[in-house]
Amino acid sequence: MNHQHGGHESPPSFWSSRYAIGLVVIGGVAAYFLLTEHLAHVVGALPFLLLLACPLMHIFMHGGHDGHGGHGQSKPDATKTTESRNEGDSR
Repeated sequence: MNHQHGGHESPPSFWSSRYAIGLVVIGGVAAYFLLTEHLAHVVGALPFLLLLACPLMHIFMHGGHDGHGGHGQSKPDATKTTESRNEGDSR
């Protein structure tokens, strides 16, 4: 099953065009000058960003734990569901 489309070529990707290469170069130059000119501001804010990251990680990363209300409580017994399934199979 070889699907060949006669005469139909896909258009070239944007990232392989000369416009994309120019965009990447201009973006790299802009990033370089932003970092070199504002490095003192970024480095000065790093301790505060680290302290801010702690509560943000606590809030967003505990989403899978169903909050803190379930500490010390047992989960429903899984044996009850398997016993009821086994009773239905013994007919």
